[in-house]
Amino acid sequence: MHSSAVFLIEFGAIILGLGLLGRFAGRLQFSPIPLYLLAGLAFGEGGILPLGASEEFVAIGAEIGVILLLLMLGLEYTASDLVSNLKTQYPAGLVDAALNALPGAVMALLLGWGPVAAVVLAGVTWVSSSGVIAKVLGDLGRLGNRETPVVLSILVLEDLSMAVYLPIITALLAGTGLAAGSATLAIALGVAALVLLVAVRYGRHISRFVSSDDPEKLLLVVLGLTLLVAGLAQQLQVSAAVGAFLVGIALSGEAAEGAHHLLAPLRDLFAAVFFVFFGLHTNPADIPPVFLSALALAAVTTATKIATGYWAARRAGISAKGRWRAGGTLVARGEFSIVIAGLAVGVEPRIGPLATAYVLILVILGPLTARWTEPIALRLTSRRRTTAARTETPVKASVPAPRGEVDEQDAIGRS
Repeated sequence: MHSSAVFLIEFGAIILGLGLLGRFAGRLQFSPIPLYLLAGLAFGEGGILPLGASEEFVAIGAEIGVILLLLMLGLEYTASDLVSNLKTQYPAGLVDAALNALPGAVMALLLGWGPVAAVVLAGVTWVSSSGVIAKVLGDLGRLGNRETPVVLSILVLEDLSMAVYLPIITALLAGTGLAAGSATLAIALGVAALVLLVAVRYGRHISRFVSSDDPEKLLLVVLGLTLLVAGLAQQLQVSAAVGAFLVGIALSGEAAEGAHHLLAPLRDLFAAVFFVFFGLHTNPADIPPVFLSALALAAVTTATKIATGYWAARRAGISAKGRWRAGGTLVARGEFSIVIAGLAVGVEPRIGPLATAYVLILVILGPLTARWTEPIALRLTSRRRTTAARTETPVKASVPAPRGEVDEQDAIGRS
């Protein structure tokens, strides 16, 4: 009885604190993710007031949070959208992966963490935060801009790439052999391809089966189906998050819209619990030793993300202003980076603190780069052009007038 009372007090305090932090972040028009991470650091091991009784429930809530994050992400896109994006924007996706995954892998190898940690940290630095970027685009009134479809296409390709990347990470972290790892990846790719095929051809029938005019029934069916598929995927050694993502893709039309509306509050609740849970398992004392590495990594990948957005927008025929806006918008990292790092904490404990510091830096810097990259870049460009024009303009030399000729101004002055 006493333990249940302590659990209710602790968990109630966590939810209340998250609500207050979210309200505070909303007033500042800022993402609440860094505040949730800081709250987890404050009440985790090595923090101000470590929690104990509610930790197991928070862990389950965090897992549900990841599943709902990926489900909601899948609901944003239809299978046809994903196929068309793959056909038209895959070069931008390849450039994005090369420029932004490589710095993370190199950093892990320089720190001596090994090849598995290098693959994990590559994912942490690769994927932008869809949630933070979507909010920033809405706050800045850029949803109708010409460069916004380019930004969204890159985010879609990153999200789709996770369906391949997460099973690879799961196999590597499990320490399975080459044959078992290849089998896991083949299963994951086969399931993903099958779901996309079924969603394209029979998506309407699936959505019609799931859809209901009663919100309660729709919520129960979609949530139950998602958890069931996620559990089956995890049982097959495929990431549960991938299963949830594929369920979201399979739903479309009224079913997807209704599910999105009903599940959004649950997603926000359990996603906040997930960020707190990640912070709970990160000792604040472990962050200072890796902070400089995180800062250097943040600086490099800020530049590479801006370059990615600029290149992709230029390829799409967007003007210079739109190119800089696209690059600055892509900088923020968030939920996916923490999800990937959370999978690998048991293999390399220092990944957690590094990822926490890295995400804290970029989730704060991301909205700033989205707002200020364009004016700063254009100002610097105009200064360079002005300086170049001044250096290229020839200076007229004063040539003495020939004998017998008088300068016009001198003549006026003498008269």
